[in-house]
Amino acid sequence: MVSLLSEKKETMRDVFGETLLELSKEDEKVYVVDGDLANSTKIDGVALKNPDKFLQMGIAEQNMLSVCSGLATTGLQPWTVTFAAFMSKRAIDQIQVQIAQPRLNVKMFGAYSGLLTGLTGKTHQALEDIAIFRSLANMTVLAPADSVEVKKMMEFAHTYDGPVYVRLARDPYPVIFDEDYDFKIGKAVSLKEGTDLTIISTGTQTSRAIEAAETLEKEGLSIAVLHMPTIKPLDNEAIVQAAEKTGVIVTTEEHSIYGGLGSAVAEVLVEEKPVPMLRVGVKDRNSESAPNEELLDKFEIAPKHIITTVKEALRKK
Repeated sequence: MVSLLSEKKETMRDVFGETLLELSKEDEKVYVVDGDLANSTKIDGVALKNPDKFLQMGIAEQNMLSVCSGLATTGLQPWTVTFAAFMSKRAIDQIQVQIAQPRLNVKMFGAYSGLLTGLTGKTHQALEDIAIFRSLANMTVLAPADSVEVKKMMEFAHTYDGPVYVRLARDPYPVIFDEDYDFKIGKAVSLKEGTDLTIISTGTQTSRAIEAAETLEKEGLSIAVLHMPTIKPLDNEAIVQAAEKTGVIVTTEEHSIYGGLGSAVAEVLVEEKPVPMLRVGVKDRNSESAPNEELLDKFEIAPKHIITTVKEALRKK
């Protein structure tokens, strides 16, 4: 069996920075708005190579999003990035009132999302951002699985008129998609066919879902993997079809089990196609700072935990 996971790994933030520099040069309306984290988020290339398009707001996230709102009202397209923990919690009032409600054309990127934030400390980890952003009217919420998908999502966001939130990871992840990959808003991506159970994943957890499914296949189980790059709008049809085909669902995300992908999928299933379902995500607990593998293990989102949950869900089938 050939693995779907490439041996090649790339960081989302490197591709994000390179692509944003290109956009800022190509489109006179694109401005990059920073919260004093340009080196960490890799948008420092814009500051160095296209400084007229780079606006430094300092560590003042609420003001930063207010500035983005003002820029958007003049017809410009501001792209702003800070750590997901700060974007989703420190500036949420400004985002809701000044950007989401008037549906302004602001592109927001939450860097260092999830648990694996390079030992920056638990104040810098974001396990609630999907839940927060998907609750906002007019908001589009995206979670890429790899660096290729980051670039494709940025191409979409550039042409889309309205607010967009994209969560980015810090560390390198396996490349899943090739350059011909066609990202479509609101559409799930079938990465692996199967008949016994469907794993629905999003963002960084998709590569771990593939790893788990491939391990289970060696044990004789037929596991489908459905990647959900768009959390909002959600691909309800794909979820229902997966439930009809395999009869049992496991969701997995590097996010709290409350309000994220698992909750979104459960809402669809309970209304349209009730089937057994279990969620893999961070349970009702605060995050901690530690090395990556230890965090994945302690918070029970490593591939081995997906495997355990799949077997538990199959018993419910």
